[in-house]
Amino acid sequence: MIGFKKTALFLISIVALYSCSHSSNKKVSAADLGKSVAAGQLIYTQNCASCHQVDGGGVQHMNPPLNKTTYVLGDKTELIKIVLNGFNKNVDINGGTYSNVMASHDFLKDQEIADVLTYVRNSFGNKADAITVDEVKDVRAANKK
Repeated sequence: MIGFKKTALFLISIVALYSCSHSSNKKVSAADLGKSVAAGQLIYTQNCASCHQVDGGGVQHMNPPLNKTTYVLGDKTELIKIVLNGFNKNVDINGGTYSNVMASHDFLKDQEIADVLTYVRNSFGNKADAITVDEVKDVRAANKK
């Protein structure tokens, strides 16, 4: 009887772990959020800070700010698409118009995109949900269709 209980508990645990690991809506733990933000900061410094500045404030009329904007805090899918596809539109943010072209960063790995966007969504006065690797994978796959 003990063997059956252990086996049943083991199988239930496996199913629960599988379900959690395959859900794109799962909550990210504080520890995982911290790791993602730290990794994202390095990617931001290497790929984003030259245009959006170290403080995320952008460059007036050229590169939009990343602090407290609907582009950053809003729809995750749209934000992921901007990183994957680049951005070539004039955009009005907080009373300013920004017109510089953002190149595609689709060369970044899914984990790197998830980390840098999680960093941006949790820096510069922002506070938003993390972006997961699964969310990036889904957008990248839909982009290829």
